[in-house]
Amino acid sequence: MTSSALLAALLTATVAVAPIAAFAQSADDLKNDEKTPDNVLVYGMGYSANRFSPLTEINKQNVSKLVPVWSYSLSDLQGAESFPVVYDGVVYVTTDDSTAAVDALTGKQIWRVEHDYPPETLRSVCCGIVNRGAAIYQGMIIRALMDDRIVALDAKTGKQIWEVRSPAPATPANGYVMTGAPLIVNGIVIVGIAGAEFSNRGFIEAYDAKTGKHLWRTYTVPAKGEPGSNTWPDDSALTGGGSSWVTGSYDPDLDLVFWGVGNPAPWNPQAREGDNLFTDSILALKPETGERVWYYQTTPDDPFDYDAVQTPINATINIDGSRRKVVIQANRNGFLYVLDAKTGKLIAANPFGKVTWASGVDLKTGRPMVTDVYNGALSGKKVTVWPSTSGMTNWQHVSFSPRTGLLYINTLDLGMTYQAGQPPKLAPGKPSGAPTVKRTAVTDDPNIRGFLKAVDPLTGKAKWQTPYRSPNFSSTMVTASGLVFTGTMTGQLQALDADTGKILWSFRTPSGIVGQPVTWERGGKQYVTVMSGIGGVYAEKSHDPNLENRPRGETLWTFALFDK
Repeated sequence: MTSSALLAALLTATVAVAPIAAFAQSADDLKNDEKTPDNVLVYGMGYSANRFSPLTEINKQNVSKLVPVWSYSLSDLQGAESFPVVYDGVVYVTTDDSTAAVDALTGKQIWRVEHDYPPETLRSVCCGIVNRGAAIYQGMIIRALMDDRIVALDAKTGKQIWEVRSPAPATPANGYVMTGAPLIVNGIVIVGIAGAEFSNRGFIEAYDAKTGKHLWRTYTVPAKGEPGSNTWPDDSALTGGGSSWVTGSYDPDLDLVFWGVGNPAPWNPQAREGDNLFTDSILALKPETGERVWYYQTTPDDPFDYDAVQTPINATINIDGSRRKVVIQANRNGFLYVLDAKTGKLIAANPFGKVTWASGVDLKTGRPMVTDVYNGALSGKKVTVWPSTSGMTNWQHVSFSPRTGLLYINTLDLGMTYQAGQPPKLAPGKPSGAPTVKRTAVTDDPNIRGFLKAVDPLTGKAKWQTPYRSPNFSSTMVTASGLVFTGTMTGQLQALDADTGKILWSFRTPSGIVGQPVTWERGGKQYVTVMSGIGGVYAEKSHDPNLENRPRGETLWTFALFDK
């Protein structure tokens, strides 16, 4: 059978009448997302952000029969990082300037909305023109736009229900843009902000899902007189960074939202001596008020732009013979952190690759044991440091399998030379990133720039690691059938054996994959959905020879097992 005949046969077998959705996603529906694999309602495939599915129809024995069911063009040439939301037979997906609803079984467009914003907005984007997805709640698709608006659309028609603008000083002119997906908790829409590379003061804020009313804002860099302000000299906090551009997670039992905070500004540390709280930190917040319950800082006085924005994973694992609720983060700085979810107390911190800026983390104080490399960087010396500013992992998301107890992490294997010159003079909205330091990437092996690793969260050691010529910037997703799905920057969607790392299946899409695979079920059949479309800082600025001539263009793909 030819490939076209095979695809036609599959389409014939799976096409159904376009669904009529019953749009009534409640707070309880969102809490139960991980237990209802027919839908994917919450960023991260559930509040825990485990990106784990209990579905088993697609397994190690039959994954080789996985074929595309349909693809849908988003008519966009930017990076495709959006998290697909799936509800009652409809897939909702975003680009930086559009939102679309697509029939999940046929790929037929149900509606599409274009969002306009002033072109000068793009001047405030440091790291790729992207959007990472929308949220769904009570018949609404709610998303953020790059010019700092939050909009709610009717999930059935795409018509706008409400629109609000983030209060001052959140404007693109001041360096603020929104690229992340909202997290909705008990009717509260929580969003983060990007812009640390444009000398602003970061925050996390919340809105009422029904009306769009602004509820609270928690700044990630304290004002004078507030706790932590003594870690910022002079007026450096006013341009101190601390973006929150990746979506957090939530524990309903503890009623805590966990959110990662990014790097301080400027990159040059000589302009902001001190720990620079609460940048490069994991925060635990009360969703109703934004009150900070605890924090843990991963890289004090960060000179390397390491961030700590990676979505914290919530899990219950065995520690010293007992089950404990923990928050896990595979950090860009190269360390894997395990924290007590209720208190933030550090339980474990271990490197999950090559790290030279610190020799370890003191479990009593929680502080890194820094090396001469780190101290030299602070003093203005030229140093060679691992990992590079791209990190041991970047924004791409980790998955956790309660079946294996392992994390599945796409890592980079790159270092850099680094030198900070004279400290710059900053003003809100002015660049505070690349112009303030000199950096050049280095590698031990030009033929291996990254790995997909299966990592023990308590030790950082890999059970297995699969090498790649270019690092994967796609998130991972793991299933109960023992499969890990991820995408490559050269365009392949892949399924690997979760126990061995062996690549069991691969399909090349038209562009590179930097998106987030999800899996779901409809009519007793399992599907896998992912976006294709290369973009982001590494793709645009790394000069990776493996990515030359890689076509652009965002498309949404859905796969299922071939039925004869």
